[in-house]
Amino acid sequence: MTDPSAPAARWARPVARDVVEVDGPDAEAYLQGQCSQDVAALAVGASAEALLLSPQGKVDAWVRCTRTGPETFVLDTEAGWGSAVIARLERFKLRTRCTVRPLDWACLSVRTTTPGGPAGLTAPAGGTGGPVVAIEVDWPGWSGFDLLGPAPEGDGTLRAWVPEGSEAPEPAAWEAGRIAAGVPVLGAEVTEATIPAEVGLVDRTVSFAKGCYTGQELVARLDARGSKVARRLCGLVVAGDAVPPPGAEVRGEDGSAGGPVTSSAWSAVRGAPVALAVLHRRIEVPAPVAITWTDGDGTVREVAATAGALPLG
Repeated sequence: MTDPSAPAARWARPVARDVVEVDGPDAEAYLQGQCSQDVAALAVGASAEALLLSPQGKVDAWVRCTRTGPETFVLDTEAGWGSAVIARLERFKLRTRCTVRPLDWACLSVRTTTPGGPAGLTAPAGGTGGPVVAIEVDWPGWSGFDLLGPAPEGDGTLRAWVPEGSEAPEPAAWEAGRIAAGVPVLGAEVTEATIPAEVGLVDRTVSFAKGCYTGQELVARLDARGSKVARRLCGLVVAGDAVPPPGAEVRGEDGSAGGPVTSSAWSAVRGAPVALAVLHRRIEVPAPVAITWTDGDGTVREVAATAGALPLG
């Protein structure tokens, strides 16, 4: 089994992303007032990660915002969250000259652990059957690109976009690499109850130099206090072969509640399961923990694990 944490390799696989276009004379000004990132500073072709926050500062959606024209932006997000992005943007769009609509686009993710990234990868110009947007990705231990655009006709696998020399990892191996890198996803580590500082999103999604935006007050207040939050995203390396399912309960050595497992997978490189969990700060990592869950037949399972800081070493 190929694991994306193995050295000197390149992986490419289609991934499900929802894509939303915001277009019109007021698109820049409107997004500037809704996103945590300074989208007005984006040049055409440039991208930045951003949050759409509730007025209380909780995460409504986590997106990547790409300017594709002077008055046009494309926001991509986890599959299944596009409707939430549209609903959130439409909620405050009063007397604003822009349209918000979904795009039927595909995404190919390319990742490598080779220094310097996937050499020679370029995005063909739009209209040639190639991707419209190429977004650089820099995860701990990984580099690469996500390519987005209308899928070539009859090519559901996006084979025409795959760089030469790439291979397709098994889904569990890809997930193990994401977990080891400590990259959260919407619907698992990030929910509508999440405060951005809990999952390490502030540095990558927030501009403190821009003007006001919805939800800014909580983000700014926590930053001024050193981003001290009650919970934080941690990595888990599990003893044995059993992979704890999402929802399994993590407890400290003294039995104190830590929080639920949010993602898990078998890591062939480590020869052990790895997982993510947003744990209470009473568990000071690195720390031994216990993970418990109930199987479908009613059997209660418990495994030992080590909770540590991310990325996993």
